[in-house]
Amino acid sequence: MTWWRDAVCYEIYPRSFADSDGDGTGDLPGITRHLDHVRDLGADAIWITPCYPSPLADGGYDIEDHTAVADDLGTLQDFTALTVRAHTMGLKVIVDVVPNHSSDTHPWFREALAAGPGSAARERYLFRAGRGPQGAAPPNDWESAFGGPAWTRVPDGEWYLHLHAPEQPDFDWRDAQVRAEFSRVLRFWLDQGVDGFRIDVAHALFKAEGLPDAGPGQHQDPARNHLMPYYDQEELHPLYREWRSLLDSHPAPAGAVAPRERVLVAEAAVFEPARLARYVRADEMQQAFNFAFLEAPWRAPELRRVIDESLAATAAVDAPVTWVMSSHDAARPPTRLGGELRAASAALLMLALPGAVYLYQGEELGLPQAHIPDDRIRDPLWRRSDGRDRGRDGARVPIPWSGDQPPYGFTTAAHEACWLPQPEGWSRFTVAAQGEDPDSMLSLYRRALRLRREHPVAAHGTLHWHSPADASYLAFSRAELTCVVNLGSEALHLDGLGLLGQPVLASTVLPERGTLPVDACVWLSTATDGEDRRTARP
Repeated sequence: MTWWRDAVCYEIYPRSFADSDGDGTGDLPGITRHLDHVRDLGADAIWITPCYPSPLADGGYDIEDHTAVADDLGTLQDFTALTVRAHTMGLKVIVDVVPNHSSDTHPWFREALAAGPGSAARERYLFRAGRGPQGAAPPNDWESAFGGPAWTRVPDGEWYLHLHAPEQPDFDWRDAQVRAEFSRVLRFWLDQGVDGFRIDVAHALFKAEGLPDAGPGQHQDPARNHLMPYYDQEELHPLYREWRSLLDSHPAPAGAVAPRERVLVAEAAVFEPARLARYVRADEMQQAFNFAFLEAPWRAPELRRVIDESLAATAAVDAPVTWVMSSHDAARPPTRLGGELRAASAALLMLALPGAVYLYQGEELGLPQAHIPDDRIRDPLWRRSDGRDRGRDGARVPIPWSGDQPPYGFTTAAHEACWLPQPEGWSRFTVAAQGEDPDSMLSLYRRALRLRREHPVAAHGTLHWHSPADASYLAFSRAELTCVVNLGSEALHLDGLGLLGQPVLASTVLPERGTLPVDACVWLSTATDGEDRRTARP
């Protein structure tokens, strides 16, 4: 079986992982020094979010050079050292590629502004004349995902498109230079030894011909994303087939330690399972984040529907589902789901499902969403929404490693110097505190990943439901393990439901044999090594 079909990948947000030089910002050497944490957790790969030069208008996703390393994060030599160290530990390395847009400080965009209307430089981006008298209105009604219009006017009167912040102008993917440039970018990082790429907003590169109006309700119902004229266009798929061929044929760098099987991962916010599955057909990408699972409410029927539809859609194209419940763009699970117990149970549910999994740094520590003071918020969502949306910074706070006070071992700098502030009271969440506690969230994740590896299943698995479709609980088997999650309002008596087996892992201490508390999850096995793997939440 190829490694990516059931891999566990650990997402690292470099500025918030570990600081090696005491400037209050995480960096590449900091990641290298702490790779043992990822290995000991039981992950198979790491995904590093953008480490490229950026003015940081959108947390590093506004890039001014796609083949360099930001000065505050390290050097290209540091990246090489990180990759070599990861490979010696048996970890694959996936990096972000951001092909939808650049920074407005990118040399190409500066050239486009200087060159003026009708120039070849502007053809790389989506510049258009405005509507109405003197072209004073935007070219169409498209709205930014960050709020407000998706168009900004430049001094000569033309408008440029930005589906995100104004500092992130969108490329025109029908321009040959854009296509050639990103083939170069992919080859550059393959030559640095990476094992794959996570493609940012992979559903948004091509826009409908003629740029027609999108109408009301934009960015309000994610289930309608595939209907928008700026998302999920047919021209994406020939491009991704081209990229897949590039990855499959590009030679390995000299002295490579890791196998040369590279992976493409789609960050495609397409919530219709059959349409999402098109991104992972045999000759396109290998993985696509399942955001429908992340967005699903804590109710058994909705979760079961997402699971069933996702497995069926990807089975039709012989691809794995790629489960995710946490990322740098989403509120932390304990806050989003309503408590640590639910977050722990959701993790066990996800890790029991067949397919691949992405974990986000700090998820394994049970970190809640942090409150960021108004004057420290960096996310453009805050500004673009006139302070109505606090944005994503609360999930991007530096993770705690050790100690009783901020910065909890993240940096040697004073905690006031951290690029985002850490809350007081996080000492119980540190890696050091949880590593010695058998009842901690970290211990739960380590045990779950070990058991998951010991009981592998195929990508679409032999998942067998034991619970009725309309039940208030979920119960299914994968290989020798049965996963039961109580999403109802009363304790669940497993024996009475015919769910027999030895508990080998649970999201809380079970009060008595055969009883599963509200919001709890348990893994049962008909065979056990005798070890009591039950764990309590702090």
